[in-house]
Amino acid sequence: MPDRRLIANAVLFQLSWLACVLGGNSYWLAVPAVALLIHFFWVSSWAAEGKLVVSVMLAGAALDSFLLQLGLFTFVGQELLAPLWLVTLWAMLATTLNHSLGWTARPIWRAALLGAIGGPLSYVAGAELAGVGLPLGERNSALLLAAIWALVMPLLHGFAHLYREQYRVQQLARRRSDA
Repeated sequence: MPDRRLIANAVLFQLSWLACVLGGNSYWLAVPAVALLIHFFWVSSWAAEGKLVVSVMLAGAALDSFLLQLGLFTFVGQELLAPLWLVTLWAMLATTLNHSLGWTARPIWRAALLGAIGGPLSYVAGAELAGVGLPLGERNSALLLAAIWALVMPLLHGFAHLYREQYRVQQLARRRSDA
């Protein structure tokens, strides 16, 4: 039977995705905020994954802002930077890398395949629900996003692995100094 924390992690991500996409920059952002709190108090901890969540959120904000500037997306009232709800989705994605999406880390082709399929599907569905424009059209946008996300997911898993190892080494050093 799957670990309840893995199931909770997946459910929290999906609820947050819906709240962000359907609610935009509104009070619905409280849903992912609560999901992050639950994640850090029950599923994992800030010490173990805080750096990963912040790093992925910042990298994702930069990537989506870049794609916005390239004209891949159009957001109502947003011309320079990706909106907060989209940046929040990156933070929520980071919470899944060591948990419900952990199985996609190895072999690396799993992460690339998940990125190539799941990335474009998430963006196209989100664009439809959130009223985000795709000036290049759904097909061209999906193809471009597939190529980008086939690289992004393995990179994100690389961040997760690096930070997991750093945390493990810190914990070992702390135990040795306490002994």
